[in-house]
Amino acid sequence: MPANIDDLDKIYIRDLHLRCIIGINQEERHKKQDVVINITMYADLRSAGKKDRIENTVDYKAVKKKVIAMVEESSCLLLENLAERIAQICLDENRVQRVAVTVDKPGALRFARSVAVEIIRDRQKGD
Repeated sequence: MPANIDDLDKIYIRDLHLRCIIGINQEERHKKQDVVINITMYADLRSAGKKDRIENTVDYKAVKKKVIAMVEESSCLLLENLAERIAQICLDENRVQRVAVTVDKPGALRFARSVAVEIIRDRQKGD
């Protein structure tokens, strides 16, 4: 395992387009809206690179399925909460040491393409 978390390898899930209930306004609480999710998972992938075995990496397809299931059933008020919940799914994977999650809400502000929140979470010591 690299001594410095910044030396870890990265797995990206880019531009995951989903729909969910998200927002604080009354009209946002009844109809699903588009969100775009980007995830960067930090892990030591050296063993996977050498051995070419799924057991030595993060199963990003399984992570994606869990994220989709959670997001599509969610009813968050804030992008921050949705991002936090996605980060926790990623950190539940033993090999993931850090995760960066960006959640975009297209059309949330007039004259802006989207509003986005990005969070970065690290595995807690002892997890």
